[in-house]
Amino acid sequence: MEVLNFYIANYDEILYKTIEHILLVFFAVGFAIVVGVSLGIYITQHKKLADYVLYVTSIIITIPSIALFGLMIPILSLINQGIGYLPAIIAVFLYSLLPIVRNTYTAILNIDPALKEAALGMGMKKSEILFKIEIPLSIPIIMAGVRYATVLNIGVMAIAAYIGAGGLGTFISAGITQSNETQLIVGAISVSILAIIADYILLFIQNMMTSKGLK
Repeated sequence: MEVLNFYIANYDEILYKTIEHILLVFFAVGFAIVVGVSLGIYITQHKKLADYVLYVTSIIITIPSIALFGLMIPILSLINQGIGYLPAIIAVFLYSLLPIVRNTYTAILNIDPALKEAALGMGMKKSEILFKIEIPLSIPIIMAGVRYATVLNIGVMAIAAYIGAGGLGTFISAGITQSNETQLIVGAISVSILAIIADYILLFIQNMMTSKGLK
């Protein structure tokens, strides 16, 4: 009952923090999609580089989020951005790379070579094969990586409240600091609901983008 009353009494603030949280994750994961998909495509043609890229991104995701945020502070303090939005977005961007790069790389690499040979035989250029065959066939797997990265980092972004990034994590940090269970529960529930909604929205987008023949 106290949780419900808190939601009613603080509706405006919860809505504001939710929008703030969404925007932070949107920019971080959005940038990771652009970089990750491009990098995943590139390393399919450079196998030795692929091993290094996947190894480095695997190491990054094993670093505890609070430690990564801590590492950002002295580095970004050089440009007076040690706390706030920027370190949070950079950290979540780095955490998002592995699932997106790995899924893109795996999806394109596992496309039947016979399809590519047939396309070449029809006179298609490599760029046409990429955009008309390889990427469309890889959409389900790439989107699975995007969904995983988004859901994972909605939770990670909550921890970014400790470095002044805002978002729904402010309720969790305030609840811990003030020993206020209500705020803690409200923050945790809100983050969980947001992650579930985001996953369903991305699943819908995935289905919209997937060729009917692959469904």
